[in-house]
Amino acid sequence: MRSVGIESMNIFAGSASLDVKKLAEHRQLDTARFDNLLMKEKTVTLPYEDPITFGVNAARPLIDALSPQERDRIEMVITSTESAFDFGKSMSTYIHYHLGLNRNCRLFELKNACYSGVAGLQMAINFILSQTSPGAKALVVATDISRFIVEEGGNALTEDWSFAEPSSGAGAVAMLVSEQSYVFQVDVGANGYYGYEVMDTCRPAPDSEAGDADLSLLAYLDCSENAFLEYQKRVDGVDYATSFSYLAFHTPFGGMVKGAHRNLMRKVVKASPEQIEEDFERRVVPGLAYCQRVGNIMGATAMLSLASTIDNGNFESPKRIGVFSYGSGCCSEFFSGVVGLEGQNRIRSMMIDDQLKVRYELSMEEYDELLKGSSALKFGTRNLRLDTGFVPQARNIHAKETLFLKEIKEFHREYEWVS
Repeated sequence: MRSVGIESMNIFAGSASLDVKKLAEHRQLDTARFDNLLMKEKTVTLPYEDPITFGVNAARPLIDALSPQERDRIEMVITSTESAFDFGKSMSTYIHYHLGLNRNCRLFELKNACYSGVAGLQMAINFILSQTSPGAKALVVATDISRFIVEEGGNALTEDWSFAEPSSGAGAVAMLVSEQSYVFQVDVGANGYYGYEVMDTCRPAPDSEAGDADLSLLAYLDCSENAFLEYQKRVDGVDYATSFSYLAFHTPFGGMVKGAHRNLMRKVVKASPEQIEEDFERRVVPGLAYCQRVGNIMGATAMLSLASTIDNGNFESPKRIGVFSYGSGCCSEFFSGVVGLEGQNRIRSMMIDDQLKVRYELSMEEYDELLKGSSALKFGTRNLRLDTGFVPQARNIHAKETLFLKEIKEFHREYEWVS
C-alpha cells in the first residue's frame, strides 16, 4: 500500500490570550462547574486578525522550508472552516496568494462545522492516493475564529454566552499532505465514519450561533462510540484499549473528551473507574495540552489535538494514534495513523509551546473593550480600516514576520506583513 500522510504541520494560535479562570470569575460563573471544562487559556482574535491571517501564519513556515521545485508541486489548497466571510469567494484564494504558490493549483473551501478540518485532510489524502498527479502535494489549512459581539442596547454579559465563551478560541492548523508522511503516516482504509441530521449547534446567521448544549453532548457521545465501532468493523483485530498508544479527540472542552473516553472504556473495554482514569491520563491528556491553552477552534481542533499528542507523547519507537473528529449537525470520523521520532522532532521544531507562551495576556478590561468593537468587522463588511492601535504590543511578539489584516476596500481584504 502506498504511503500517504502529513509531511509537515504547524499551528498558529494568534497574538493574544485570556486566562479563562479569570474570565469565569469576571462573568460570575459557577467556578465549581467551570472546573469540568478542563480549560486554562484561550486565544482571543484581535481586531486586525481573521481566519486568513491565522491560516497564512500557520502555513508559511511549512512553505518556507520547501525548495522552489517542491513548492510548485502543491496542486491543491483547501481551507476548512466555519468562519468564512463570503458566500462565494473561497478563503483559499487569499491564502494561496499570500504564500506565493503556483497558479496551477485547485483552490476551494470546505464547511462542515468542526469536522471540516478532517474532511479536508481526508480529501487531500485521497487526492494523493489517486495518483492522478504523481508526486503532487496538497495544503490543508483548517482555520476558525470565535468572535463574541456586543450589540447596541444589549447586555454583554448575558447567560447566552454561558460556558461557551471561556472555551471558544481561535487559530489555525496547516498541514502539507503528500507521499512523504514524515509527521503522521495514515492507516489507509482504516476509517469509521458516522453521521446524521441533528440540530445540536448551528450558525443560522453569519455572525451568530445557536444550539442545544445537552443535545450537542449527547450527539458527540453517540458519534464517538459509533464511529469507533464502524472503524472496528473495518479493521481486523482492533482493540480500543491496546491498539492505540494515544488518542486525539476533537476538543470542544476537555470535560467533553473525558466523558466520551469514559463512555467508550465502559462499553467497549468494560474497564473499572480506576482503569479509565489511568488510561485517560496516559493516552488522552497529551492531546489536551494545546486545546486547554487555545480553546475550541472548530474545524482545526481535532488536528490541534493531534499536534499536541505528537509534541507531548513518547515516540522513541513508532506509535499508533487514534483520532476522533466530530462536527455538529452532524458528521464524525475515527481514523488512525503512525508517528515516529522524526514526526515528533518535526513538530517540536515548530516551537509551538514557545508561541503559546509569548501571546499577550489581555486584562478583563481590555477584553471587554475588545468586545464592544467586535461588531465593526462582520460578515459582508464592505469598507473598514482596522484599529491597529488596540494593544499594539501584541503585534510585535512574534519571532517571525507575521501577517495582519490592514483594511477592507469594497469587500476585498488587504493585509500587511509586520516584523
